[in-house]
Amino acid sequence: MDPSGVAEFSSPSEDCPLCPRLRAFRETNRDQFPDWHNAPVPSFGEISANLLIVGLAPGLKGANRTGRPFTGDFAGDLLYKTLLSFGLATGHYYAEADDDLNLVNCRITNAVRCVPPRNKPTAIEIATCQKFLSQEIFNHKSLKVILALGTVAHGAVLSVFGKSKSRTPFRHGAIHRLNSSFVLVDSYHCSRLNTNTGRLTQEMFEIVFRSLVKFL
Repeated sequence: MDPSGVAEFSSPSEDCPLCPRLRAFRETNRDQFPDWHNAPVPSFGEISANLLIVGLAPGLKGANRTGRPFTGDFAGDLLYKTLLSFGLATGHYYAEADDDLNLVNCRITNAVRCVPPRNKPTAIEIATCQKFLSQEIFNHKSLKVILALGTVAHGAVLSVFGKSKSRTPFRHGAIHRLNSSFVLVDSYHCSRLNTNTGRLTQEMFEIVFRSLVKFL
């Protein structure tokens, strides 16, 4: 895909109407939890970063509450601890968007910007939000590495580049050359489910980061 074909950079509006199911769920949460963010969650970090981390979607009591990706749920505990240990973040992570955490040469976004019921976006919702992911990628003038957390993020990134999932399968720790400019690195999602079941350990997660920092 040619970056020149990407529309001017934009993000979903606070009341984005593109996905009716997600919009209805967002409005329900606004009624129940009026003090929460309850809107599409913007990306976190500088657009000039060399590394873009792509997650699945905001967690109901995490990013949907705080308004910052991976902030307020278990997945953020492991992710931000790892970023801090690799020098990709500074400050302290206190699971709230007003802590003093800052990202270094790193930006975080989600394949789907709005919280989905049961944390499961549909294929149509993923495809609908793809234009925002595409703009994220091709407006990163210094971007070198994309880290996909989980199969949904992996598939969403491949769709942006017009790549086949069968020819570029997801595998934890895999490194895929997307084109002459971008590398895609895969990791299991740092969710509580994956860490509790042992599918992903802290050591496994750190191995992925040791691999990707070589490209930065």
